[in-house]
Amino acid sequence: MTHPLTIRTRTTAAGPVVELAGELDHHTAPEVRALLPGLVLGAGQQIVVDLGGVTFCDSSGITVLIAARNHALAAEGAVILAAVPERVSRIFRIVGLEQVFPTFPTAQAAESAWTPPAG
Repeated sequence: MTHPLTIRTRTTAAGPVVELAGELDHHTAPEVRALLPGLVLGAGQQIVVDLGGVTFCDSSGITVLIAARNHALAAEGAVILAAVPERVSRIFRIVGLEQVFPTFPTAQAAESAWTPPAG
């Protein structure tokens, strides 16, 4: 039985927060990829991707997270992952992505840790 992906976005001073719940796989990853160009990100801001509700993540899901990182880097920002479930965290460790994505236990912790750019 598949669990469709729900996507909620909100804007904070630190940048957009994208909350995902359900399966992030080859069926649902295109939905997440399609919303990336619409995320407004200023220099020094961050996109927080809250994975707390993700029940499954395959290589397509990983690819869309890398696409989000590329989108953020192009805007001189960053992607931060929050509430990464252990089953997803394990995959990230296996493929070496824990070195690529900073993670926080919650989206609120990621927002609190953000420092506005000087100037």
